Amino acid sequence: MSNSLHQPAQNNPEKPDSLLILKQYPLFEKLSHGEYKELSVSDNYKEAKQGEFIYFEAFQHHLIYFIKTGYIRLGYLDDAGQRITKDILGPGDFFGQITLERTSLHGEFAQAFKDSVSLCSFTIDHFSKLLNSRPDIAVKYSKLIGLRMKRFENRLINILHKDVRARLIAFLKQLLQDAVKPRVISDYQVTITNYLTHEEIAHLIGTSRQTVTTLLNNLQEAGICIYSRKEITFFNAEKTLNNI
Repeated sequence: MSNSLHQPAQNNPEKPDSLLILKQYPLFEKLSHGEYKELSVSDNYKEAKQGEFIYFEAFQHHLIYFIKTGYIRLGYLDDAGQRITKDILGPGDFFGQITLERTSLHGEFAQAFKDSVSLCSFTIDHFSKLLNSRPDIAVKYSKLIGLRMKRFENRLINILHKDVRARLIAFLKQLLQDAVKPRVISDYQVTITNYLTHEEIAHLIGTSRQTVTTLLNNLQEAGICIYSRKEITFFNAEKTLNNI
């Protein structure tokens, strides 16, 4: 097992535009300079290289992380010691002790995924203090937590009640919906950046890599989408994905 499992991401000096970057996202758009300082972001700014672990087996962890750039893979080790992906998060997402408890991450790891990532983090105590003093931010945060839980719930419901093809279609629709910068080529064609392998998709929808490969090939033959290592192109996406 790689030594990087035991080497957490290193703190780096705060970038001067860190507050401005945070204010680009709805949760922090009205954050004052004073409130920003109270969060002690300057003490908890991190950059992690591809493959580096932000935390691993984070029992009693006390931080909430906010992703500025890059992607984070959340996962766990199965009984055979294999790393299983349970979610992929991108810019604007948050992770860590999002329930504001210190014991909810037992068994979870967070890893810089596909590329380097830029993060800031807050302690539970500092963030709770901000939420107590800013009900508007607390409401927004609660809604974001609700949406996150709903996404997990929907994925579980799909695994329990939908066949594999329907789960893959639902997953592709969610990828398209969540894409940060989709490239609209025409009314008929949209391309998004791809950062998932067949095996990672299989983990997320509860099936095998071979099944995902077969189904993606079928969707390509049907003219619905083309999947490659770097991007996914959808044809007549809204109409097609809603009717298959």
